[in-house]
Amino acid sequence: MTDDELVRCGWAAIRPGPDFEMYRDYHDQEWGRPLHDGLALFERMCLEAFQSGLSWLIILRKRENFRRAFSGFDIGKVAGYTEDDVRRLLTDQGIVRNRAKVEATIANARAAADLGGAADLSKLLWSFAPPPRPRPADASEIPSSTAESKAMARELKRLGFRFVGPTTAYALMQATGMVDDHVRGCWVPSTGAGAGRAAAG
Repeated sequence: MTDDELVRCGWAAIRPGPDFEMYRDYHDQEWGRPLHDGLALFERMCLEAFQSGLSWLIILRKRENFRRAFSGFDIGKVAGYTEDDVRRLLTDQGIVRNRAKVEATIANARAAADLGGAADLSKLLWSFAPPPRPRPADASEIPSSTAESKAMARELKRLGFRFVGPTTAYALMQATGMVDDHVRGCWVPSTGAGAGRAAAG
């Protein structure tokens, strides 16, 4: 329970300081809501990769900086980045300056472009969404990876994507509504996670 008297998932109810409202709004308005737009999915994939080993709050704080630095996560533009862009990004204090993750983002843009672009990326990712299931009773029932996220990670690796292992793939599935891991008592309405699978092709 938070000060607005709404019950939320435990991670969103914790007050991490002055950024509490940003964290809460991300939980209330974005996390777990089905997302099919391919460019938005590409952005989420990249941000989840940058988050690996870090707090998600760090990524949220830097989100607008990431968008500016990576051309709004436009797949075609990022796919065309050169070593000059890598050097530029590694001196940008507004983002996470990790060469492996920067290079992975560029490689992932190229892999997405090879698929055909944003719409095809969306179809690919949503093809791994499991059927809807009951919400978890509490955080202890939430897995770090699933058979579907492992399958997604294998296919993405085969296609040339980087930094999207089974745990990162599952975090992406949670964030974009392919699964609904809001706990049972959370006020956020269920959106029928997994239902977009057929619609996405």
